[in-house]
Amino acid sequence: MNNTREVDVVVIGAGQAGLAGAYHLRRTGFEPERDFVVLDHAPAPGGAWQFRWPSLTYGKVHGMHALPGMELTDADPARPSAEVIAEYFAAYERAFDLRVRRPVDVKAVREGVAGRLLVETSDGTWSTRALINATGTWDRPFWPRYPGQETFRGRQLHTAQYPGPEEFAGLRVVVVGGGASGTQHLMELAPYAAATTWVTRRPPVFREGQFTEDVGRAAVALVEERVRQGLPPKSVVSVTGLPLNDAIRQAIADGVLDRQPMFDRITPDGVDWNDGRHVDADVILWATGFRAAIDHLSPLKLREPGGGIRVEGTRAVADPRVHLVGYGPSASTIGANRAGLAAVRDIRRLLAGEPVAV
Repeated sequence: MNNTREVDVVVIGAGQAGLAGAYHLRRTGFEPERDFVVLDHAPAPGGAWQFRWPSLTYGKVHGMHALPGMELTDADPARPSAEVIAEYFAAYERAFDLRVRRPVDVKAVREGVAGRLLVETSDGTWSTRALINATGTWDRPFWPRYPGQETFRGRQLHTAQYPGPEEFAGLRVVVVGGGASGTQHLMELAPYAAATTWVTRRPPVFREGQFTEDVGRAAVALVEERVRQGLPPKSVVSVTGLPLNDAIRQAIADGVLDRQPMFDRITPDGVDWNDGRHVDADVILWATGFRAAIDHLSPLKLREPGGGIRVEGTRAVADPRVHLVGYGPSASTIGANRAGLAAVRDIRRLLAGEPVAV
C-alpha cells in the first residue's frame, strides 16, 4: 500500500521564513493541504523563539519584523520574547489558515520519480514538485573543540541551553563568543556570577551610528556573496558588528565586556593560555553560534566543495526545485519575509514550466 501523499510544494519549518513562504503560497492561490503542506518539528507555534530563555524579553529583541500581512502590535516589551512571538505566530497561522502539521520530523529529502522530490518524515512521505526549506539554525548549535574539553569538571552549555542568569549565581563563568548572544549573556550574568571572563577568537567589532538600510544592504550583500560561492553562510552580525548602545558602553566601562583572546586549552578546573595565564571556572558558556540545519537535504548532494549550498536568490543552483529561505543573507526576520516572497515567485514559474534563470 502506497502511503505517499502528493502536493505541489512542501514547506519545511514554521518559523518566520516558513510562515512567510506559506503566506505567499496561500495569497497566490495555493490551498493548504491540497496544493502545499507546512511541516514543523517544534511542538507548538513560535519557531525557534519558543525555546529562548525567559530573560530575553521582547524589548531586548533586535529587529523583529512583522510577518507579511499581519502586524505585531501592542506587545509588552517586558514579557519574554518566547511568549510574545509564539502567541503572534499562533495567531498568524490561524488568521491565514496555514494548517501547520506538527510535530513532524523531516528525516530526508531525496529524488523521487517523474521529476518529483520525496520528503520522508515521521508522519509518512510526501511527494512534491518543489520544496521551501526553512529549517533555520537553532537545531544545530556549534560547539568548538579545544584540548582538554572532556576533562572539565564544571558545567558546559551552549546558548541553545541557556536558562537565564539566576542559575549562575555565585559561580565563575567563562563566556566564549563575540556575537550578540555572548554580550547579552555577559551583561545578564555579571550581577549574579562570582566572576566572568569573556573570550573570543577575534577582537569584537562595535558599530557606531545607526543601522541604516544602506548598512544593512551592504552587510547582506557580503553574506550573499558567500552563499553564491557555495561557502557556508556567516551571520549578518559577523559582518555588521555589534551596536554600541548605552548598555554596551556601560558594560565596557564596568569591565564586564573586557575581551580576552581565546584560551588554548581547557583544564579540569578552568582554562589556560600558552603564556601561562589560568582562569578558574565553574561554567563554560559557549555562545558560539549555530550552523544551518540542512542535513536532511544530504541525499540531494547540494553541497559544494566549500561546504555550503550555492544559492542564487533563494534557489539552490544545483536543483531549481529546492529553495532555501532563512539561509545566509535571508537569515533575519526582514530577510526571511523577502525570501519567502522570492521563493514563491520562482516556484510559480517552475510549476508553470517557464524558464528558470541561472
